[in-house]
Amino acid sequence: MNFLALIGRVVLGFLVHLGRLTIFTGTAIGHCLRPPLYPRLIGQQMIDIGYYSLPVVGLTAIFSGMVLALQSYTGFARFSAESAVANVVVLSITRELGPVLAGLMVAGRIGASMAAEIGTMRVTEQIDALSTLSTNPFKYLVVPRLLAGLLMLPLLVFVADVIGVFGGYLVGVYKLGFNPGVYINSTVDFVEPLDVISGLVKAAVFGFIIALMGCYNGYHSKGGAQGVGAATTNAVVSASILILITNYILTELFFSA
Repeated sequence: MNFLALIGRVVLGFLVHLGRLTIFTGTAIGHCLRPPLYPRLIGQQMIDIGYYSLPVVGLTAIFSGMVLALQSYTGFARFSAESAVANVVVLSITRELGPVLAGLMVAGRIGASMAAEIGTMRVTEQIDALSTLSTNPFKYLVVPRLLAGLLMLPLLVFVADVIGVFGGYLVGVYKLGFNPGVYINSTVDFVEPLDVISGLVKAAVFGFIIALMGCYNGYHSKGGAQGVGAATTNAVVSASILILITNYILTELFFSA
């Protein structure tokens, strides 16, 4: 009976968190669609999410493209299909590696920052002070981060796609001995608009998830410094898991045919 009680507590706790997250998401989306908005705050979050994340996303993308080119060449050489390296690199980067790796890196950087900032405001009662001053906490704290994440992740992923393909080009041309013109033509001829668009759509969804998890865990944090630390960890872990799950669902929707 104790074992069944433990299972029941876990299930009920999960349902409580799921319901709270659903209400939080619906409230946040509703405030995103209704004025007033704070353009200055949205701009600040866009700079923080987009501009300051460029170095880590760029480094991740270029080395992913380089490693992918090396590994693809090693595998295709067994079947005398080395010419397909450029095709595999551009397809893998634009469809999967670009949005997923960029999303995971931004989740580690931005999701933790959002949860820590909002969580600190919660435990120090600054959010309650905003309500006292007739400022809606959702409008002031949550909406700018959600909109910034939704807008900036596709731009980051587009840059990551370009850098990742360039990394594959560097390895293919200067290490593996491909002809530069042939490599570029093969890349351009093989990639299709849907490949790029699907990655950008994934990026927008991932950006919303990262901001949502950071804001949600920070907003509901409690217990002082220890609670803020737990909220930060939960924000990164939950965002990363949801990114991987959502990536499969979106891939199924785009390419199931």
